[in-house]
Amino acid sequence: MNAYDFQKTFEAMNMHERYACWLETLPEQVLGNLNNLKHGDLNTWQEALAKLPDISIADDYVLGDCIRIGNSNHLDDIQKEELEQQLKQLCPWRKGPFDFFGIHIDTEWRSDWKWKRLQEHIEPLHNHHVLDVGCGNGYHLWRIREAGASFVIGIDPSLLFLNQFHACKQYLEKEPVHLLPLRSEDLPEKLSAFDTVFSMGVLYHRRSPLDHLIELRNALKPSGQLVLETLIIDQPGQNILFPEDRYAMMRNVFFLPSLELLSEWLKRCGFIDIKLININKTSIEEQRVTEWVKAQSLKDFLNPENHDLTIEGYPAPLRACISARKDPKFQ
Repeated sequence: MNAYDFQKTFEAMNMHERYACWLETLPEQVLGNLNNLKHGDLNTWQEALAKLPDISIADDYVLGDCIRIGNSNHLDDIQKEELEQQLKQLCPWRKGPFDFFGIHIDTEWRSDWKWKRLQEHIEPLHNHHVLDVGCGNGYHLWRIREAGASFVIGIDPSLLFLNQFHACKQYLEKEPVHLLPLRSEDLPEKLSAFDTVFSMGVLYHRRSPLDHLIELRNALKPSGQLVLETLIIDQPGQNILFPEDRYAMMRNVFFLPSLELLSEWLKRCGFIDIKLININKTSIEEQRVTEWVKAQSLKDFLNPENHDLTIEGYPAPLRACISARKDPKFQ
């Protein structure tokens, strides 16, 4: 698979000394991951990307609640119809919303709601180098850039999300925002490169949550900020939920800690100044089926008679957003 040229990303990273050690192995690592990742729809996704309108939008874009690229005046009706067909080849669109030349992509998640809940409670991102682990299609990468970050890298192993990101990136090429097909365990052990690291909706998918927290710590500069969002259980003390099989129909959910236990995990893994930003019960208005996600969504995963429970009988999804700092004794 060679449809993606990451050379510009590597060249941009090479402008910053903090990435020098990572760049010694990163190109080979990215190429190896791409060669190992497989998906039956990959050719369809790449063909859709190739058919997107090849036009310049100059500065006609907005990195706001809805990531808007161009406007409806850039295309005629026939071009817009063709564009919509190609964008729908990249379904399902999970995170957003987006707008391509007047075509609104109403994504499964109202990811702008999550951003609004946390943006006023994190330290300013102006001139920061920021990493978003498990970034999906990159919606929050663009919001991080909007907030003033000078260099933004997201990592996610999904080929679909990579294609969705490139649908944006081909029009926003000058923005210092990049996505690499990596997992958190692919990060160098002593990277210490980022001022801020985000991990939102990843921890409960990890068989070893402590290893994940250590990976995040190692990516941060000393005293750098972690923004962590994860599922928790609303119980006192150091309690944990380990689903027997599925949780809200998801197979790959492992550990849902209480808030107190999550705080202890962070302390044990080298974080200080641990603060709760918010706790939010996921609603069926924030995560739902749209024409861009023609599948089941949260409403189908909850007990139809009691939305306080999942369909398996566990407590319904409750998300905590936490900020913390890397203890400076970890260099």
